[in-house]
Amino acid sequence: MTFIFEMLKPYKLRLSFALLLKSIAALADLMIPFLIAYMIDTQIPSLNPGDSLLPIYLNGGLMVLIALLGWILNVTANRSSEYIASRAVETLRSDLFLAIENLSSQDIDTFSKPSLISRMTTDTYNIYRAAAIIQRLGIRAPVLLIGGILLSFSFDAVLTLVMIAMLPFVSLIIFQASKKGIPLYKKNQFLMDQLIRKLREFITGARVVRALSMNDYEMDQFRNINQTSNESEQYANKVMARVNPMMNIVMNIGLVIVLVIGAYRLSLGFTQIGAIMAFVTYFTIILNAMMGITRIFVLSSRAAASSERVEEVLHTDIDIHNGTLLYETKEHVPHIEFHHVTFSYLKKTNQLKDVSFKLFKGQKLGIIGATGSGKSTIAKLLLRLYDVDQGAIHIFGKDIKDYDLKSLRQHIGAVMQQDMIFHDDIAFNVSLNHEDQAIDHALKDAQASFVFDKEDGIHTELTTSGTNISGGQKQRILISRALYKKPDILIFDDATSALDYQTDQKLRHALQENYQDTTMIIIAQRIASIRHCDVIIYLDHGKVIDIGDHATLLKNNPGYQLIVKHQLGGTVL
Repeated sequence: MTFIFEMLKPYKLRLSFALLLKSIAALADLMIPFLIAYMIDTQIPSLNPGDSLLPIYLNGGLMVLIALLGWILNVTANRSSEYIASRAVETLRSDLFLAIENLSSQDIDTFSKPSLISRMTTDTYNIYRAAAIIQRLGIRAPVLLIGGILLSFSFDAVLTLVMIAMLPFVSLIIFQASKKGIPLYKKNQFLMDQLIRKLREFITGARVVRALSMNDYEMDQFRNINQTSNESEQYANKVMARVNPMMNIVMNIGLVIVLVIGAYRLSLGFTQIGAIMAFVTYFTIILNAMMGITRIFVLSSRAAASSERVEEVLHTDIDIHNGTLLYETKEHVPHIEFHHVTFSYLKKTNQLKDVSFKLFKGQKLGIIGATGSGKSTIAKLLLRLYDVDQGAIHIFGKDIKDYDLKSLRQHIGAVMQQDMIFHDDIAFNVSLNHEDQAIDHALKDAQASFVFDKEDGIHTELTTSGTNISGGQKQRILISRALYKKPDILIFDDATSALDYQTDQKLRHALQENYQDTTMIIIAQRIASIRHCDVIIYLDHGKVIDIGDHATLLKNNPGYQLIVKHQLGGTVL
């Protein structure tokens, strides 16, 4: 609840106006039973034959006007409440998106992508519903409850005390339901994360699933998760669904007691028929108010669980802190230098162990090694997607942590193993929303001239993940994206694995001709992709086994010799 109130603070003036309208509308609703009692107990008994009925007509007309006024005010206030709730959640989603955008890769791994999607969608929707209902009933229900009790006292204090005696039981029901509801709804949201995860896996791997005839298996997996989620949701709803019937029982028992005692007091002349009618109406109003408060608590219980999940993201301490140093080229200083770098993703097993190397501006570094040896980790650390556990990374002699992240990454072009093709045209995917001639140059350098043969050229639409183009075409578009901004550092993480040897050779030639001053890090499985590099690192299990140029490693390193023999010819016995 506190989170929702904080979220609504920027709209306090409009919110106050809406709550004022709601209060007036609630008071208008409370006036009608009072006027009915006055008509029945005072006006009608005082009529004599031949008297004018104008006072009764006027009283009736006044009730109609009051009812109409209450309806208009309620509609206006409800529209304002929905507007405030939608705008507040719009702002919340923007803040949440920014928080997710600023999360480090480590944080994203911790939360998981399905969970972040669920928090952005389902959880914010739960908060929206609670924010709207709190505004609509949060002031109206208490006004009807308190106002109904006070006006009931004016008719019959004894009957009112009977009614008040029911309220502690109602409050206990609401408290117990809310106490059970919040943990159940948190569990539901966790299961929703699992459902989204399975759905993302299926959609992303749909081709693999069909190719391997795994449709039945995937359907069973989804059915199990869906059933578990549904059963959990049903159980939570059953727990919360008990609230309304139990409240009805308590309040209806109270109503029966009120009617019995009211009839007894009427027979003794302690009260009047109009007062009894008004009292019963007020009792119904109070019952509806309590039901409204119950609805608030039910939705708030769900929203409370969602708020905790959203706040976890919003209040996550960012472990990648931004520096203030702007990227600046320096002469006679190593461009990139790793000093005894050690790193672990889960802080258990080190993916990199005491890695050290240096590159001067314009040099090319090749990294080769078995799968899981830590090659891609070096690229991620250089992009500051993660921070090192031990050691340091220097750019032109300055610690990489001291650099402004935006300034640093603007000078790095990277093609990672699982880079993203966006659902947009080729021009957007290359320039990320910039339109100029550099797009054509980047495409040509990346050997992606096939784009110009398409009917729509660079404005050809691509599907998400580039499923409507081949793997080699996708890699060339990703390479052109890295080349587009003419970076100072180029990182190719297995970026040419889908290219044929002739295209790969043309790409290397274009890079040699047009990007001579660019420092390059080429991570590859093929010797042909790195043999021309100035420095080659042979990695194994996160350790630098050997470092040198192609000739040096070929002469001195048995592991490197084995790779060369396998790939470039010869038989290993």
